[in-house]
Amino acid sequence: MTLENLFDLKGKVALVTGGATGIGRMASIGLASAGARVLIASRKAEVCQAVAADINIMGLAGSAEGFGGDVATQNGISNLITALKSRTDKLHILMNNAGRTWGAPLGAFPYDAWDRVMALNVTGMFHLTQGLIEFLADTTDANDPARVVNVGSVMGEIPMGDDAYSYAISKSAVHHMTRILAKELIGRNITVNALAPGPFQSGMTKFAIGDDNSSNRVGARVPAGRVGRPEDIAACVQFLCGYGGSYITGAILPVSGGINVSTGHSIFGED
Repeated sequence: MTLENLFDLKGKVALVTGGATGIGRMASIGLASAGARVLIASRKAEVCQAVAADINIMGLAGSAEGFGGDVATQNGISNLITALKSRTDKLHILMNNAGRTWGAPLGAFPYDAWDRVMALNVTGMFHLTQGLIEFLADTTDANDPARVVNVGSVMGEIPMGDDAYSYAISKSAVHHMTRILAKELIGRNITVNALAPGPFQSGMTKFAIGDDNSSNRVGARVPAGRVGRPEDIAACVQFLCGYGGSYITGAILPVSGGINVSTGHSIFGED
C-alpha cells in the first residue's frame, strides 16, 4: 500500500449536496482532486453547473457535474434521488452538506425559523441518507465500504449559540444522527462520519468573515490563530472517503482549530 493509494478515489462516484458553495465546494474540489466523479446538487442548478465547469478546467484527476436538487422537502428529496440515478448507476460516497442558518437574538428568535432550519439540516439529511442506503450498499464490501460524510459544526459540540440557536442545535442533532447511523449501517458496509467545522469563509459566514480584515479578526480568536482553509476540508474528506479511512465510523472530526476543546480561562491558574 502506497501513500497515494490511501487517498485515491479514482473510479468512485460521490454526491455532494450544497456542493456549489462554501464547505461543499471545498469538499467537491477535494474529492475531484483525488480522482472521484463528483455530482454536485443544490437548489440552484445553474450555479452547480457553473461550479462543476470551474472544477473541470482545473485539470484534476476526477471530474464534476452539477444539477438541481432540494433536500428541504419530501418531494425535493425524491426528485433528487431520481435525478441522481438518471446520471449514475452507482454511488460510493454521500456528503450531506446542504444546510441553512438563521440568526436572531434570544427573545426575538422567530418560531418559523426553527422549523425551516431543522427541515433542511436534520430532517432532509436523514431522509436523503435513508433513501440512498440501498444504492450505497450495492457498491460495497468489507474492505472498501461506502461512505457517508455529514457536515455538522463545532457549534453542535460546545454551548455556543451566537444568536444561531436553531442552527447550533440542528448540528448537535447531526452529530448524534451520525453516531446512530454509523452503528446501524456498518453491518451493510457503510461508514458514517461527520465533520464539525469551525469558521471557514463561505456564503453562510460572509457576514462575519467575508473579507481578509474580518477573517483575521475572527481567526485571532481561534486557538489555532486562523480561520479554516479549503485544503483543511479537502484533506478530511479525502481521508474519510479513501482506503485509509475505511476502518473509521461514528467519528465527529473536529475541523475547528481547537475551538472544540477551548474552555476559557483557567479557574485556579494565573490570569
